[in-house]
Amino acid sequence: MDPSPPDAHPAARTAAAFSVHVFTACGAGCALLALLAAARAKWVEMFLWLGLALIIDGVDGTLARRVRVAEALPRWSGDVLDLVVDFASYVVVPAYAIATGGLLPQSVATALGVIVCVTGALYFADRRMKTPDGYFRGFPALWNVVAFYLFLLRPAPWLGAIVVAVLAAATFMPIHFVHPVRAHRWRSLNLAVLALWALLALFALLQGLDPPIWVGAALTAIAIYFVIVGLVRGAG
Repeated sequence: MDPSPPDAHPAARTAAAFSVHVFTACGAGCALLALLAAARAKWVEMFLWLGLALIIDGVDGTLARRVRVAEALPRWSGDVLDLVVDFASYVVVPAYAIATGGLLPQSVATALGVIVCVTGALYFADRRMKTPDGYFRGFPALWNVVAFYLFLLRPAPWLGAIVVAVLAAATFMPIHFVHPVRAHRWRSLNLAVLALWALLALFALLQGLDPPIWVGAALTAIAIYFVIVGLVRGAG
């Protein structure tokens, strides 16, 4: 049993809660550092910063619940802060990389970058973006992941453009994408596959985004797996 009641040390609780908000906000700092790396065409460095932002996003919710941030600091909205940080790291920085990284035909690269930002902003404003059982409705604006695969696989520019356009349209389609951490169905398997993806992605980055072919194949297979899991949920 906890020897102290929850409100025994209000100043300490407030400080702990605010420190969680600061930790979350550090994801925005990572996004800026990623953007600065992208402006220098340092794509591996950019993805490492985006990866750190992804780790922060994966941990801060647990910390917030542990110290009951909403109760300790009702003035600050953790949900809004999370959306602001995620929009920067999941949408804006990857959109810049997609538009300027030489991945798409030059004639449409900027326009598709704008479309990524616009559709991503609309998605983040959707109050029904998530289902009660932990799935996303429509493509969940994971443009950091899309950019990673484009830089890793280097498809023909016209094919990359089609992929970006289709995913932007999928933002509003009645299909589902799995949240590997929150979806209850096959959660243990999803987490194991996610961990494998993280290890392979880190290895690919350490190889300068030019890893052995089996790494790219494995990462592609994992992406297909997660797409299928979402489609199976929608069909069930």
